[in-house]
Amino acid sequence: MGSGKVTITKRQEQILRKLLEISKPVTVFTVNLKQQTIASKLKISRQALSLHLKTLREKGLIRTGRGFIDVTSNAVSVLGLETSKAFVALRVDPSKRNKAYAKLAKLPAESVYRLTGDIDILIVTTQGHLDRLLKEVSRVEGVKETKTYVVIEKIL
Repeated sequence: MGSGKVTITKRQEQILRKLLEISKPVTVFTVNLKQQTIASKLKISRQALSLHLKTLREKGLIRTGRGFIDVTSNAVSVLGLETSKAFVALRVDPSKRNKAYAKLAKLPAESVYRLTGDIDILIVTTQGHLDRLLKEVSRVEGVKETKTYVVIEKIL
């Protein structure tokens, strides 16, 4: 089995592998706030929010569960926002790496990787979150250089 901390049976591993094999990758943006908190931010009642969420779920724009709301890539498209992947490569001052890594791991990104070679960190995000991410990266002490790449076309 894999090297993760969760223990699963051989059958569960087989099920997960099959689900992954037959799945379609989908970009989602997860919100982990209670509906009351979201309703307060929108200045509407929790009941009104619940009705709107039901409609959005039926249209396939969100998925909901206990304690979370996933905003799907379909919703991002409806809003006219870009969902292209963006990659941000960082070089970090060696003397400040540990503190920088700790801060970079908390960024609003899909993934943050520590690498060998010419760059120290590779951050994967979406084009829609890129500006916010770059602003936050600029505040991280020890980041010496950034290079940003935005996907224009997925070939495979």
